[in-house]
Amino acid sequence: MATERTEVTRAGQAGPMHALSPFEDMERMMEGFFPRGWMRPLRWGWPAWSEAAPMPRIDVLDRDEDILLRAELPGVEKKDLDISVSGNTVTLKGQTVHEEKEEKGDYYRHEIAQGTFTRTMVLPAEVDADKAEASFKDGMLELKLPKMEGAKRHSIKIE
Repeated sequence: MATERTEVTRAGQAGPMHALSPFEDMERMMEGFFPRGWMRPLRWGWPAWSEAAPMPRIDVLDRDEDILLRAELPGVEKKDLDISVSGNTVTLKGQTVHEEKEEKGDYYRHEIAQGTFTRTMVLPAEVDADKAEASFKDGMLELKLPKMEGAKRHSIKIE
């Protein structure tokens, strides 16, 4: 008659016993010295220490005649945004500014970052910066960057 060995996990549930890899064994040993989450009290307020705003998320679409760049910039106002184009790179600089309000009591959680950001993107082709068009509405920046004549996409027929 065969018997199956079981072990009791930390949650108190019984499960099949298996051989530990050296890494699992080391992890269990380290958890004995430093339990999971021991650094969390120091980490919860990191945005308050940082002077940089979060990096904007960007989409780049390579089309036949131009490159379309879209960037999410929540909390950034048009006057606080600087865009520069050089060759095949675009640099976005901006800042988020929030009014200072006196709050009574301590923060339990402070995750809304404010500050400045700079993000440079390499484009898939050289663009004509003089003909670039930009629009900004509801925290969404849209740049239409026409490609230089030599950088435009061409189709080649195979004979």
